[in-house]
Amino acid sequence: MFTKVTSYFYRFKKTRLAAFTLLECLVALFCLSGSILVYSGLTRSLSANVAYLSNNEQSNWLLFSQQLRSELESSRFNRVENDKLYVTKADKTIAFGKSKNDDFRKTNATGQGYQPMLFGIKSSAISQKGNIVRIDLEFEGGLERSFVYAFEEAG
Repeated sequence: MFTKVTSYFYRFKKTRLAAFTLLECLVALFCLSGSILVYSGLTRSLSANVAYLSNNEQSNWLLFSQQLRSELESSRFNRVENDKLYVTKADKTIAFGKSKNDDFRKTNATGQGYQPMLFGIKSSAISQKGNIVRIDLEFEGGLERSFVYAFEEAG
């Protein structure tokens, strides 16, 4: 009987299955939890950045100033009147200024047409000194920005 039990254990020892040790399991668990924590942190950071940019007036201002600069580069200055900037582009007079609503827009000289360029404007002031035009804008959130553009001298 003793030999039978010994031969059973001997066979068990020889046909032992490969398995993970406790240390290997802990290392795998540590790596997995670390990866999940890094992924979670990156996801939170990304969502915070997206929320900041979607509500950020700065990014709207940068886009507006680039658009206005490109519009004015191919235009000829006419006048500033009633807080509106009038320019000629391709033989058409275009006006830029704050509408009765809360946006700064591009229209034709009579105020028709609707092409908003910037929303959330509380107040706007446009002034001229020689060939230099200054547009001061105040956003509803309190942000204040100025856009200065120097037109080329005619002649």
